[in-house]
Amino acid sequence: MTVSDIDRLHSQLSKLEDLFPGYLTEIVEGSIVMNPVRPFHGKTIQRLWNIVEGQLPPEWALVSDVAFPFDDANEFCPDLAVIPAEAEDENHSAYPADLIELVAEVVSPESMRRDYEVKPRWYASRGIANYLVLDPLQGHLVTMWNPGPDGYRGRDTLPYGQELTLDSPLGKLIIPTTHLPVDRKARDRD
Repeated sequence: MTVSDIDRLHSQLSKLEDLFPGYLTEIVEGSIVMNPVRPFHGKTIQRLWNIVEGQLPPEWALVSDVAFPFDDANEFCPDLAVIPAEAEDENHSAYPADLIELVAEVVSPESMRRDYEVKPRWYASRGIANYLVLDPLQGHLVTMWNPGPDGYRGRDTLPYGQELTLDSPLGKLIIPTTHLPVDRKARDRD
């Protein structure tokens, strides 16, 4: 991909974000990807934000849906990312991916492959210590850790209703999953 290709994608991305409110827009594998944001998606982010924010040391902050360029063909907007508070105070629309210490994505029907296969490779390749996938479609949380060049070497799946104790570089985080929303319609289709 050339610089002009990237500039073209970013220009299109900016226009699409303005034209389609209610859609999350990212660049994934060189393509602009748009996903509608559903109530369970937003509710999951909000609840996770509330859980994590109170446990973070003061030098860390949460951001949501801001851009993190990984390379010329991948610019992700994580549902939730923990970055240094000093960087968050700058109030940018994009940050270097290397700032992320913990990242979380909420699965939607359209994002399953990206959240479970594509993003873990990229997040791990940047050394992001912990990656959480919250899945209201399956009613579970997947935690990934021990990043390597090809992805995360550790992975556990925890059904909603249990409590995750996450030992991270940020300290011990306790994430109860009892009140995270589950899409009953998605489960009934299985």
